[in-house]
Amino acid sequence: MSAFFDPSVRNVWASTAIGLALAVSGCAATKDHYAAGEDAQQRQAFEAASETKSGANIDTQATYLKVVSQMQQQGLWFASLAHIAALEQRWGVTPDSTRVRADALRQTGQAEPAEVAYKRLLNTPQESAGYRGLGLLAGAHGHYAEAVQLFKQAQRRTPTDALLLSDLGYASLRAGQLEEARLPLMQALQLQPDSKQAQANVALYLEATHQAEQATALMDANRMPEATRAAVRAAALQMRAAAGNSAALAPSSATLPRNEPMAPFPLALKPTRWAGMGGVRTATQLNPSVSAADTALSPNPTSPRGTP
Repeated sequence: MSAFFDPSVRNVWASTAIGLALAVSGCAATKDHYAAGEDAQQRQAFEAASETKSGANIDTQATYLKVVSQMQQQGLWFASLAHIAALEQRWGVTPDSTRVRADALRQTGQAEPAEVAYKRLLNTPQESAGYRGLGLLAGAHGHYAEAVQLFKQAQRRTPTDALLLSDLGYASLRAGQLEEARLPLMQALQLQPDSKQAQANVALYLEATHQAEQATALMDANRMPEATRAAVRAAALQMRAAAGNSAALAPSSATLPRNEPMAPFPLALKPTRWAGMGGVRTATQLNPSVSAADTALSPNPTSPRGTP
């Protein structure tokens, strides 16, 4: 995001964290002797939770896929891999099962098999998810320019996916493409105004492009904690330096080494809607001196479900 790639912190990619709160979204390495125990604990937790519910019938592949998706939304990535294996054993491998498997592999720190799985999604109905997953993996390795190109490939196939647009904007920021980040980030925020990731990424963009007052107004409106604000501002300094816009503002090596990957950012924000166009205050409303033709974005009331 990346910052939007490490599930243990959840960024901008995510991504996340900001990102990539890129976040974000991510794949922190997990030691083998912890993985088995975590898998068992997650499986038990899901099965216990399932017993208290209405008892979903998983006699069809579509229903089982929904169950797996619910597990992944709860963060039960290790347990979901076991159920994906059972699903594929019963109904065979499909693009849908490959997508949830690829996401689970990435989220459990298995980057290489995740990449193989994402590539299998290309030229299938899940092609956008394949490109997005590859972009997240690229960002996790700090290859942000490559991630931007992969996210753009995904965007061409699903242009109204707010999560994807937020990932694209964050990757653009991390690649030093500050102005290119503006459009997808504003689109993501207007498509999904309550997204913490989108809110934080737009605040980061405003800080990185010397619009501190607007960034503060956005963070105030969303009641961002001070730790999050400090992380956003520190990231903005690094991004401006990387973009070559203000070398004098680059942080010292004592606080944020230039050669050290930036840590994922917290996204403990309280969702809220600003008054204004489409439920989101635009850059024009924050700064009336800016040309409306240059800043206004057409709000889209739809908010499609992004890929996990």
